[in-house]
Amino acid sequence: MSSARYNICCQIISRRSGQKLSLRCGCRNHFRQMNQFSTLSKRRLLITPRDNASRRLVLRRQIWGKVLVTAARQTLKLRYWVVGTAVGGSVVARNSINDWLEQHKIDVPEMKWLSEMMDSGRGVLEHAMSSANQLKNRVNLDIPDIKGLLSYLPERKEHVGTPATLAQLYPNELPSHGNSFYEVQANVTGGGQTTDKEKVKNLQNDLVETELKYQKLVEKLEKENKELRKLLMAKDDKQIYKRKVKKSLIDMYSEVLDELSDYDTSYDTQDHLPRVVVVGDQSAGKTSVLEMIAQARIFPRGSGEMMTRSPVKVTLSEGATHVAQFRDSTREFDLTFPAELQALRHEIEIRMRANCSQGNTVSNETISLTVKGPGIQRMVLVDLPGVISTVTSGMASNTKEEIFKMSKYYMSNPNAIILCIQDGSVDAERSIVTDLVRGMDPQGKRTIFVLTKVDLAEKNIANPSRIQQILDGKLFPMKALGYFAVVTGKGAANSKIEEIKDYEEKFFSNSKVFKSGLLKANQLTTANLSQAVSQCFWKMVRESVEQQADAYKATRFNLETEWKNNFPRVRELDRNELFEKAKNEILDEILSLVNVPAQQWEETLEKKLWDEVSSYVIEQIYLPAAQANDAGTFNTTVDIKLKQWADRSLPKMAIETAKNALLDEFSNVLETDDNPGDKRQKRDDIFDELKKAVKDESVSRHKWNEGYVDTLQVIQLNALEDRSISDRQQWDSAIRFIEQNLGDRLRKTDEEIQKMIGPGWMQRWTSWSSRDASQGLHNEVKNELDRIFHGEQPNELKRLAKHSPYLAMDEITTVRKNLESRGVEVTEKSITDTWDKMYRRNFLRYSLSKCSQCRREFFRYQNAAKIQVSEEDDRLDCYDVVLFWRIQRMLSITSNALRQQVMNTEAHRLENEVKQVLEDFGQNSLKKIELLQGRRVTLAEELRKVRDIQQKLEDFIEALKNER
Repeated sequence: MSSARYNICCQIISRRSGQKLSLRCGCRNHFRQMNQFSTLSKRRLLITPRDNASRRLVLRRQIWGKVLVTAARQTLKLRYWVVGTAVGGSVVARNSINDWLEQHKIDVPEMKWLSEMMDSGRGVLEHAMSSANQLKNRVNLDIPDIKGLLSYLPERKEHVGTPATLAQLYPNELPSHGNSFYEVQANVTGGGQTTDKEKVKNLQNDLVETELKYQKLVEKLEKENKELRKLLMAKDDKQIYKRKVKKSLIDMYSEVLDELSDYDTSYDTQDHLPRVVVVGDQSAGKTSVLEMIAQARIFPRGSGEMMTRSPVKVTLSEGATHVAQFRDSTREFDLTFPAELQALRHEIEIRMRANCSQGNTVSNETISLTVKGPGIQRMVLVDLPGVISTVTSGMASNTKEEIFKMSKYYMSNPNAIILCIQDGSVDAERSIVTDLVRGMDPQGKRTIFVLTKVDLAEKNIANPSRIQQILDGKLFPMKALGYFAVVTGKGAANSKIEEIKDYEEKFFSNSKVFKSGLLKANQLTTANLSQAVSQCFWKMVRESVEQQADAYKATRFNLETEWKNNFPRVRELDRNELFEKAKNEILDEILSLVNVPAQQWEETLEKKLWDEVSSYVIEQIYLPAAQANDAGTFNTTVDIKLKQWADRSLPKMAIETAKNALLDEFSNVLETDDNPGDKRQKRDDIFDELKKAVKDESVSRHKWNEGYVDTLQVIQLNALEDRSISDRQQWDSAIRFIEQNLGDRLRKTDEEIQKMIGPGWMQRWTSWSSRDASQGLHNEVKNELDRIFHGEQPNELKRLAKHSPYLAMDEITTVRKNLESRGVEVTEKSITDTWDKMYRRNFLRYSLSKCSQCRREFFRYQNAAKIQVSEEDDRLDCYDVVLFWRIQRMLSITSNALRQQVMNTEAHRLENEVKQVLEDFGQNSLKKIELLQGRRVTLAEELRKVRDIQQKLEDFIEALKNER
């Protein structure tokens, strides 16, 4: 196209459209328009602007076209406003509903699956199976084949045209004799063969049948979906799941009752919180009623004998699985398995018999049990032993009185609901429990009467109206809130709960008494009873729980005031906390026992061992050997006696000494205040009994390693056989050892002689004392012996020491004759007793004098030479120094060996035994109560329990308010 022609076209377009176009416009739209104009005739293209009428017509059309286009465009924009408003409104509505649900703490179940299922049951099942297959590899499940599940559903068929009948769509699902809704509709539209009434009737019948059919199908799918969800949740992380699940209301209330039960038992009080107390005559069926409410045979059974021997508190609550659990145990019993039920019954029986100790038939100790399951009404029941009229053989004599006392105790609670069980198969005049209940609740404001074994009663009672009189409250003088008739058994002990329920429903539906209109439907079956008891229980709880909380607030205030006044600067610790504190103190003190220095242990062991063996060494070894006239005989006698001693008693004596030393050190550690000057860490005397018990128990448990006896025996024999003193230092040490020990014995002997003969003349004058008759006789005998043997002269010491320890008969006679000549009558025993003391004193004096002379004889001893010490050629043999050096060396080596045994083995074993004793005491609550006593302990214990009870009550009240 030429430029001139292009310019002409642009001018024409601008005139037609009323817009100014640029001559430089290179848009494809303009070229396309030019190409369109190029196809027109020249005459049409060359419209002159002088044609005003045509131009006005064109402009008018353009204006109306633009108006229509703009209106259409704005109209189409409205759809966005409508859609946006709908979406925004739905979002706001959903958020508002979620906020309201969270504010009121309401858990709304997921309903998406139900709508999908109602839309298409097949789609729901396929969706559930696809979800389960995705988790199949992670969860070990046996998922059925989808084809097998789809076989339960009707095949969907698509039909075009007139609607098909349900019999055509689902030929295997609907009854063959009934017409479907669509068949009736086709008949109605097709012809008028039936009347209007028949049409309506047929439509109603078909509609009911269709609803029933699909209702069963929905229930079946719901059950399968529930099972799948249960399995998936069971395989999920249990710990995470437990953290997400809150405690149920009935579980919180049960914990409050458990705390109150412990508090009531310890402090002889009784709470007034509601519980359902089940009472009745023995074998009246009260346990069976409780089992029907719990939907499981959980109690021991017996034919005619007493099976309930102690109160059983059963907390019933609804749960996904049917399980039971004891309060003090983590094991869950699955009540759907017979073996688990048997184990639960056996455990309850064992606990009951354990509670009935010391020959008692019944016990007040409560067994706490929780039962959860689908469809179980929430409540707390207490099953009591059956009331008896006669004590039979094998029962304690006070069984009847104890059962009455126990029943009255639980029924005296003004908020307790009394579930009075009466056997309908026996005469009403034989009832014992009705009079007991009437005495506790005369107005019947909290009593529910239950007539059991109605099936037997209907067979045995000639007048059926008697059952009506009982349930109307006209036969028994007692009053009640409600009267119920139940059947809790089929006559077989192993009947299942489901069988009994079916039997109960079948019986009442066919019962002549019920059909005759004498009984009301809401008075029959355990299901109605359970619902009525639960409603009454929660009504009583809501009315009384806040009052109980206020009472415990007042109790807490009183106890806290008493603590502040009596123990203002003492930290409040209960018995368990005090025990832990004492345990830490004892373990810290045991560390000081392990860290005793080695030198201190050796010194202590050596001293204690010598104190133990010194008498034997001097009396049985040294004195007999000293009677020898030469060194050879002395050394032979000493070697023989030392060998016998080391073979027989020395090792065991040494180990016993070491054990006593360890235990004495242990006792000192526990009884000594480590910081006597530190007033901030003053020793707490409340732990004295506990520490004493720990010490005694640890000492009784500690057994020394007996295998060390043989090793110690070899060490001691080697030490005693060595007679070579290598240096002067050892020689001087042996002499000092002799002087120290023999000097101590000499001082003790002088004190014994002085006590035997009485005070001397100087002491008598200065202290105004005198001798008694016995002391006078012993003094005369002593003086006579001194005159005969010249014992006070130094040169006579050796001769007296060499004398036999025992007087000859002629010497005793001489002493007695000389005393009789002076008018002193003495006995032979007085003479021998006096001589024994005098001989010992003279012998010790001679040994000490010879020891001082041997101090400078080491080198001559080393050369094995005899030395001359006097002009009379008397020779001095220092063999007793060698003897005591051997004893001293044996003591040193033995104490070193025992020290290693004590520090390396026995102290650590004793520490472990102390830890074990503390662990045993910590697990024994009775032991802690026995060892930690006093008002400070009991007041702290009571304060802790009252605080726990108050806190649990407040939490329960808050949860109860939220549930409303």
